[in-house]
Amino acid sequence: MCKVFEALKWASSFLKEHNREEYAAELLLRHSLQVSRSEMLMKFREDIGDEQFKDFQKLVYLHAKGQPVQYIIGQEDFYGRAFKVNKEVLIPRPETEELVQSALARIDRLFGKDAALKLIDVGTGSGAIAVTMKLECPSLQVVASDLYEVSLAVAKQNAANLGADPIEFVQGDLLQPFIAQGKSFDVVLSNPPYIPEGDVMTMSDVVTEHEPHRALFAGEDGLLLYKRLCEELPPVVKEKAIIGFEVGAGQSNAVAQLLEAAFPQAKVEVQYDINGKDRMVFAEVGF
Repeated sequence: MCKVFEALKWASSFLKEHNREEYAAELLLRHSLQVSRSEMLMKFREDIGDEQFKDFQKLVYLHAKGQPVQYIIGQEDFYGRAFKVNKEVLIPRPETEELVQSALARIDRLFGKDAALKLIDVGTGSGAIAVTMKLECPSLQVVASDLYEVSLAVAKQNAANLGADPIEFVQGDLLQPFIAQGKSFDVVLSNPPYIPEGDVMTMSDVVTEHEPHRALFAGEDGLLLYKRLCEELPPVVKEKAIIGFEVGAGQSNAVAQLLEAAFPQAKVEVQYDINGKDRMVFAEVGF
């Protein structure tokens, strides 16, 4: 038997020895104890039972071997909400929160916050973008699409758990289902796979050995899906529309050129994230 603080100290040291982030120890311990951070601190000098400590050790060993903490505990926070994640979906990143934040600001500026707009999140994965946009701007009519039903199942569960209703979920290849149906949208957002396949050797094994490659990699230059999206976009955007993409660092100029070619009259803007990286490209069409 040991104290809570002793368990945390052991896990932090163990993960550091295995070249993992020490902060993961706290997340795993809180998950194991089913407590918040403040509750954990209040229990710092209380005992952990032997069985509970063994269960905690198993989680720490899993992460030491490379399994992402988010998959171990089954969730990741995004825009202040807990989203369910598993090995079928990409773990939501903080950079994508900035895509959502900027999209909300542009909707407010160009259409008005309460406008009844149609929005699509292409390649929704866990549903982080679609669900957050619906919850932050309830007047939106939100559609979330993905090529894989297993990913849509996670997104649907997140929408239900977080009370984001209604959202229409569509299985299909990028914008093909909506071209076929003659549907159009005021706002199109996407965080598609954008990592060049050659980058796999330089990436952390936590990512490459556990997160779905179909949600990470996109051809030799990482631009494959942006090229397809820009080819498919014209028939599905309304006369006045906002298009927003998350991009990989260094890809923004190429993606901006693709949008400018598809929409010659649009205002296309590269936007930088909080760390000064070119992480977003927006097009304002018809304004």
